[in-house]
Amino acid sequence: MTDRAATIPFRTWMCVVCGFIYDEVQGLPEEGIAPGTRWADVPESWTCPDCGVGKGDFEMVEA
Repeated sequence: MTDRAATIPFRTWMCVVCGFIYDEVQGLPEEGIAPGTRWADVPESWTCPDCGVGKGDFEMVEA
């Protein structure tokens, strides 16, 4: 059994409004999002903790 997600590098996502960074490796434990949580698995109802915009206002940051 192969876990495809395990072969995909972790990524970071930046809020285009305020610059907040979501790092998949670190997650946001203080908001109930465990370390290692992929962006796709962050709830659609989640909002930026700094400015309040939704996931649609985040872009992947190239490493």
